[in-house]
Amino acid sequence: MANTYSSIVIHAVFVVKYRKALIDPSWKSKLIGVITELFLETECPSIIVNGTSDHIHCLFRLKTSISVAGVMKIVKAKSSKWINENHFLTSRFEWQKGYSAFSCDYRKIQGIMEYIKNQEIHHMESSVYEEQMILLNQHSISYDSKYLFEDLL
Repeated sequence: MANTYSSIVIHAVFVVKYRKALIDPSWKSKLIGVITELFLETECPSIIVNGTSDHIHCLFRLKTSISVAGVMKIVKAKSSKWINENHFLTSRFEWQKGYSAFSCDYRKIQGIMEYIKNQEIHHMESSVYEEQMILLNQHSISYDSKYLFEDLL
């Protein structure tokens, strides 16, 4: 086969450090636009990006020549830099170390897109912590809950 073909779709979640509700509605859509552009910069186009005041969900297509860790490093570093350079906050903005990433069945992408699109509604009933525990359990990922969030250490 002369070319490489793949269909690798990743659902990633990353959280504001200490789960602080720092993403303000007045600039959230701009942040989502920046994150979307950063995925394009990595040549891993996003399908949808959305979140709430304390975390972001991204559904994106992973290029075979870059790792999930490489993509997330760029997206998180450059988006936090953008927030800080635009002085949206009086203190320094940081994402929590790490992220969650889940491979997606192509047949379930539409449902995942709806889930990400409706984050504000979804989080009226559950916290990002509860959501994280559910996602980890759904994907059979072993974890120690004391390491899920930095503010729990």
